[in-house]
Amino acid sequence: MTVRNPFVDLIDAAGYQHSDVKAVQIMGDDPVLPLRYRIASTGAAAIAANGLAAAELWKLKGGAPQTIEVDARHAAVAMRSSHYLQVDGARPPNAEKLTGFYPTQDGRWVYLHCNFSNLSARNCAVLAADDTRESVAKRVREWEGAELEEAIFAGGGCGALVRSESEWDALPQKRAVEALPLLEIVKIGESEREPLPEGARPLSGIRVLDLTRVLAGPTCARTLAEHGADVLRVNRVDLPDSGLSDLDTGIGKLATYIDFRNAQQATTLRDLIRDADVFSQAYRPGALAAYGMSPEKLATLRPGIVVVSLSAWGHTGPWKDRRGYDTVVQAANGMAWQDSERPQFLPVSAQDYLAGYLMSFGAMVALDRRTREGGTWLVRVSLARVGHWIRQQGLLRNHEYVDQPNELDRLELERILMSTESFAGRLTHLGPIARLSATPGRWDRPPVAHGTHAPEWPTRRTRG
Repeated sequence: MTVRNPFVDLIDAAGYQHSDVKAVQIMGDDPVLPLRYRIASTGAAAIAANGLAAAELWKLKGGAPQTIEVDARHAAVAMRSSHYLQVDGARPPNAEKLTGFYPTQDGRWVYLHCNFSNLSARNCAVLAADDTRESVAKRVREWEGAELEEAIFAGGGCGALVRSESEWDALPQKRAVEALPLLEIVKIGESEREPLPEGARPLSGIRVLDLTRVLAGPTCARTLAEHGADVLRVNRVDLPDSGLSDLDTGIGKLATYIDFRNAQQATTLRDLIRDADVFSQAYRPGALAAYGMSPEKLATLRPGIVVVSLSAWGHTGPWKDRRGYDTVVQAANGMAWQDSERPQFLPVSAQDYLAGYLMSFGAMVALDRRTREGGTWLVRVSLARVGHWIRQQGLLRNHEYVDQPNELDRLELERILMSTESFAGRLTHLGPIARLSATPGRWDRPPVAHGTHAPEWPTRRTRG
């Protein structure tokens, strides 16, 4: 079969000219890891697209054209970035014990996502199970798989019936996902053109509100920080954190607590929005409307803002209101079921990280359009649509990937790792993967504990 060029897919989605490709060099290709999906090429395309978008913004500020280089091998491992995070030379343990696959009464498998205490409690309530893996397993075996999936959704929990790709293809939600663009960048309001703030980096002075959790959304904001943006991560004091991944995705950001259910704190958040350039959120479609933060309300509150929205299943279709994470989508769309007796996840969180990179790419393209023509912009990405994009690239044949090593050579890996001192200790983590010749990416702030900073913007930086 003819293999698609995923980088061209993204160039087309952004409306860039194909001549822009000349500035980008992607070295290497799949396979890199023992995976039948083309994770290296899609990862390299998404990371290179971010580099190109940053370079285009740099030219808008009067900077010289530059080249962008991405090694596909390094892009592949970036699809599991948090896997490489160490604190003082050791990888912290994962204390969560309930998340996983469970066999059902009818010989199927169900995946339960219990990584947050609220979701764990709801899943256990649906099952009438104790908070132990043994109790959950016993109760799951009393259900038929499809019925349990529906009950979990109705009970506000999170999980999915494990399906084959052909079973996923037959679902109405798959057809709704397939009909969506991979990356939507649409104008939702009128506003005056806004020049980019002064500064020595592509996104110097750009202010980003990050109301996201886990991997995809935080990766978006981390990437914007990589190119100079001031990112303020907003969390709520009563919400459980994402553990290890928060240290990895929190690099380059400020962090504050705001509970927008509280009227006074909601006013504080609105004040921040009025001075923001990008508002990034990963709540289910429509969930923020009750708090006056629908894209349309944000366009009125801050004309010219770029609203970036992530969902699990897309904003249309019968599953649009369901909770979902990369692992949940892998269970539902067949990625976790590969003709084996037991489901297992890919050794990368490709849907998550790709979605994050597409979000940041879309945000930079929208900022470009705001500079050139004005307007308020909405960027939409979904994990399930990203999964479909991965499948669209075609599959590697078994003999092409089965003998690939599970990890890069130690010396090669060490070349792309870096260290950062933080409140938690000395972190070892992946550095920027895209190499820009004139404005190389970097993070100016270490990760901090949630709620470290006051809910206010720093003075815009015009140097460094």
